[in-house]
Amino acid sequence: MRAKTVVVGMSGGVDSSVACFLLQKQGFNVIGVTLTLWKDVAEDEKRWQDRSCCKVGLARHVAKQLSIPHHVIDIQKEFHAEIIDNFCDTYLIGQTPNPCVRCNERMKFGRLLDVAKELGADFLATGHYAQVRYQPERNRYALYKGSDLKKDQSYFLYRLRQEQLAHILFPLGEMKKEAVYEKALELGLPYEEVLESQEICFVTQKGYQEFLLENREEAYAPGKIVTESGETIGEHTGIAFYTIGQRRGLNVSLGERMYVTRLDPEKKEVVVGNAHPPCRELIAGDLVWGGHDAPATPIRIFGKMRYRSAGAEATLIPMPQGEARLLFDTPQLGVTPGQSVVFYQGCEVVGGGIIRPSLRSQDWTSRPSLNAFSQKPPQPTIALSTDSHLESIASGRNES
Repeated sequence: MRAKTVVVGMSGGVDSSVACFLLQKQGFNVIGVTLTLWKDVAEDEKRWQDRSCCKVGLARHVAKQLSIPHHVIDIQKEFHAEIIDNFCDTYLIGQTPNPCVRCNERMKFGRLLDVAKELGADFLATGHYAQVRYQPERNRYALYKGSDLKKDQSYFLYRLRQEQLAHILFPLGEMKKEAVYEKALELGLPYEEVLESQEICFVTQKGYQEFLLENREEAYAPGKIVTESGETIGEHTGIAFYTIGQRRGLNVSLGERMYVTRLDPEKKEVVVGNAHPPCRELIAGDLVWGGHDAPATPIRIFGKMRYRSAGAEATLIPMPQGEARLLFDTPQLGVTPGQSVVFYQGCEVVGGGIIRPSLRSQDWTSRPSLNAFSQKPPQPTIALSTDSHLESIASGRNES
């Protein structure tokens, strides 16, 4: 039976390069594909670590070493329309976008999966630290955290849908970062030159404020900085340059630390207070459920509101129009409209959505008590895949 073919999204970084190496060792026919998403001014003259996310030269170098085909596909126009425009527009309405989540959904596992199908591949693989599990009892695939919890990237992947999960492989899902670097040495990768970026790929060395001004002149929209009581204490150059919880760069002096507590796009006001207010509840919309059906009744989940946040236990209550209300067991900081909130049960991602600016103007006096849904769900037992599992897929013995 023929070996399976897999397209690997190659950014030129250590992780995707090692993913190619491992899949080839496991018997797959590997094809490397690099999507050119963004190319900044004078990109070719920059050091590797200062370039945008996809480093074509290093990807070609690895493909040549492994003797695998390599394709470069320019989708800069699509990326600008789908990711950059949304990034800028979200800031303009006083919210904080998460372009990496959107890019994974629309580009890396949207457009790239289309490319894989066009090339006749059976699977798409990347170097993300996450895992996909087939659940036979529900005949569905589900997304799980990577074994290296310090590097787990499931937060950024929560929007992957069932038809995508069924064709995705994450060969680094069970590995620690240290082991990945060891494999990189076998490849002769100059991994000290491919340092992990903690920035948004298309913003690179600029601040996002400068990037916004270059792409949206209307971001410059001066207004007032006011206290919660309405007192004017300063001026700003545009609400797009502020986020909820921001403390630095306010340029106001009241003898105590001040935080951005609210943004009012209609009044062009930045509202500040002397404490970053904790949030007991939030509304999430634009929901996806991955390997699950949308719940019809309240469920217990662990909600994570930022990639680096610890997250917290909460009760999720389904709402009309496909939204959900989260009631946290303890008040939370860092609840920012426009960001993603991801729902976990144990290590499994059950769904997620986008945080709305505020609660709907409805009567919440009859809302259910937290105690009514305090029972925690059983923690799922995770059956970790093994190299032999991937090898069986490669040789065609396991069609799932």
